[in-house]
Amino acid sequence: MSNKQEEYEKSQLYRIRHSAAHVMAEAVLEMFPDGQVAIGPAIEDGFYYDFDLPRTLTPDDLEIIEKRMKELIKAKEDFVCEEVSTSEAKDLFKDQTYKLELIEGLESGKLDDDGNPTDEKVPITIYKSGNFVDLCRGPHVENTAQINPHAVKLLNVAGAYWRGDEHRPMLQRIYGTAWESKDELKNYLWKLEEAKKRDHRKLGRELDLYSSNDEVGQGLILWHPNGGMIRHQIERYWDDQHIANDYDLV
Repeated sequence: MSNKQEEYEKSQLYRIRHSAAHVMAEAVLEMFPDGQVAIGPAIEDGFYYDFDLPRTLTPDDLEIIEKRMKELIKAKEDFVCEEVSTSEAKDLFKDQTYKLELIEGLESGKLDDDGNPTDEKVPITIYKSGNFVDLCRGPHVENTAQINPHAVKLLNVAGAYWRGDEHRPMLQRIYGTAWESKDELKNYLWKLEEAKKRDHRKLGRELDLYSSNDEVGQGLILWHPNGGMIRHQIERYWDDQHIANDYDLV
């Protein structure tokens, strides 16, 4: 783990995002009481949680879930950590298939509570917040009051294979972001929109630079005249710079 990642995991922002993932899971399970939960970590710019649900989520669902999240945040729910035995954990999550698999990994000492390989056996801990209980090592905020409800946003849903294995079930991964202030969230969302404008797939189509065709070759770029000229200019510049700096072309 890099020093930057270590610092991030010790920060209040990391705790906020990790806690927001739990709040989201609580809201999702209220909507789908028989839903299965997998893992829900904080990531670089936000958080996600993987779910196995009876139907595909829609954009309208995300709006409902986000609204409920903000209500739960305002309810000032405490995050309470508790160490439990393997048998207690299995009993708590007896109806949660993915959690039971993670508990087996923790019991063996080969996996952590996110299913990542580990060299040491770690204690099994759970976190309770409101009506939600999760298999989790933390860290979290002490209370949802430390999460700014105006700085939380659900972004999108994507498919994700359980444990990254294409032979395992496809889950629904809800991505979200959380910040300490409303202005930070606003700035982040602005950056996302600006990045979309500069997406090479969007520009390639709009500027008639290239196309692709799966019948020709998946992922193979078919250059159009506009794109071919740009590529030619870049390659010529590359050659000129190497020659000017006494490199041999081979």
